[in-house]
Amino acid sequence: MRRKKPAIRGGVAALAAAAALALTLSGCTSVDTTSPKTARAQDGPGADGKFGPVDCREAKCVALTFDAGPGKDTPRLLDILKEKKVHATFFLLGKNHVVRYPDVVRRIAEEGHEVANHTWTHPRLTDKNESEIRDELKRTQDAIEEITGRRPTLMRPPQGRTDDEVTKVSKELGLAQVLWSVTAKDYQTTDSDLIEERVLEQVDKDGIILLHDIYRGTVPAVPGIIDELKKRGYTFVTVPQLLAPGVAEPGTVYRP
Repeated sequence: MRRKKPAIRGGVAALAAAAALALTLSGCTSVDTTSPKTARAQDGPGADGKFGPVDCREAKCVALTFDAGPGKDTPRLLDILKEKKVHATFFLLGKNHVVRYPDVVRRIAEEGHEVANHTWTHPRLTDKNESEIRDELKRTQDAIEEITGRRPTLMRPPQGRTDDEVTKVSKELGLAQVLWSVTAKDYQTTDSDLIEERVLEQVDKDGIILLHDIYRGTVPAVPGIIDELKKRGYTFVTVPQLLAPGVAEPGTVYRP
């Protein structure tokens, strides 16, 4: 039996989300970030990103993202996304994930989702030197390209920790950095109802939702999240579609 959901406390939830992100980024060098709205407003030859189901300059868009997979539950997640006609962005781990589930990686790409990089072994990149950062990102780039035929253009630094060195290497490898505005902290609980509630309390226009398809409670929470946000007038897009007609620039850190 599902618990009765509490009233949404928008202001409190927004502050909580901001505080959580600030804690996540604590200890890192301060970096400039670019919002989806700013990215969409860019002019020039680079402003040719492909729109998704809607123009996010006008519509109320949200991007669903999944970190640290693929895992054993990812095929079920892909079934749900196909049924709901939603495309997501998957930030994949190389070791024990991409190399273990190549067929799932291939399916993610073939079904129109955005395949992105989440490093090889999930270290804090800000604790690594330049060579180690490059190795963490490049090994995953190479593994994904071998499976899908395409190198990712997006990466998410583990724990959202980035600095000038990470930015330098990301730019060199053609990777934009993508953070988030909504976290369910699904690594702390197996309660799918709680995961759903946490997401719904935080979402706003241009939101980027962080979930993990490797945790037991997460995938069962996804149908309710999608259905409720659609009722609220949101359209689900991938991160590149959220930025369109702007294009993610290598090295740049994107955060709503």
